[in-house]
Amino acid sequence: MHVMILGGAGMLGRKLAERIAAEGGLAGQSVRHLTLADVITPQTPHGFVGTTDCTAVDLTVPGAAEGLLTTRPDIIYHLAAVVSGEAEADLEKGYRVNLDGMRHLLEAIRAEREGSAWRPRVVFASSIAVFGGDMPDVIGDDYFLTPQTSYGTQKAMCELLLADYARRGFIEGIGLRLPTVCVRPGKPNRAASGFFSGIIREPLAGQEAVLPVSEDVRHWMASPRKTVGFLIHAAGLDVALLGDRPNLTMPGLSVTVGEQIAALERVAGSRATALIRREPDPVIARIVDGWARGFDTARARALGFEAETEFDEIIRVHIEDELGGKIPAA
Repeated sequence: MHVMILGGAGMLGRKLAERIAAEGGLAGQSVRHLTLADVITPQTPHGFVGTTDCTAVDLTVPGAAEGLLTTRPDIIYHLAAVVSGEAEADLEKGYRVNLDGMRHLLEAIRAEREGSAWRPRVVFASSIAVFGGDMPDVIGDDYFLTPQTSYGTQKAMCELLLADYARRGFIEGIGLRLPTVCVRPGKPNRAASGFFSGIIREPLAGQEAVLPVSEDVRHWMASPRKTVGFLIHAAGLDVALLGDRPNLTMPGLSVTVGEQIAALERVAGSRATALIRREPDPVIARIVDGWARGFDTARARALGFEAETEFDEIIRVHIEDELGGKIPAA
């Protein structure tokens, strides 16, 4: 099997490649060829025994996607995107990367497969940002898309493209509306949701973290480990079970900032929570106020997708995966 990961240098792309390398396969088949592409050159995952192509490419450049697809990968993970805060700050860049990049990819697939039986599976990383505005506290599978940010709008448009190209038989499409990934390792990015991870990650590292919103803000989250699990599970899913609705809201955990902080204190003690500094940011607060707070993801769960059930577990996953399993002293 040949697997391609677009956005292979990003956090999820790296973790997905590492998981594939560790398990040696995907969807019950051996992965013999792995292509990793991003605007910067990704790294070959440790221990991968097949052939690897790591390439720097910009999908917004006409012809770039066509060049990637000549080897006709079996599964294409499209994870490349401009994150929420940056997409809101730079409208042109957000649409160019998030929307045009997707359309270039799908059109390149359509052109490459002409006259052949090749029909790749495209797993698209969408977002719960496709919901917004005046929403119920718990959003069901049949709720309509009402994005209130440019990022959410771009993801919603990509979901429609994915569904249409799948309907026309060019691809097998699966769109995963991912929860906010928490605790996201590494340095902060420009996502408006970054503080959800920062108030856990930085204190665990002995550093101060800034909290820009009130503790009663509620949001939908899943760990990086579970999020990669969603991507892995989607590779082997019977797309016939999706019918004409290939986009799914992923399971997660609905938790308030205050509950995050309480969990951090249970796991790491009061010295960790003392490092959280409250500094209200009205811009971040306005963006977050338009986000969904919770979901009923019965459809995804019936298809075998699973997430954490308590935030303490999410913190412990970060400690295990990023801090060598060492729980900071209380």
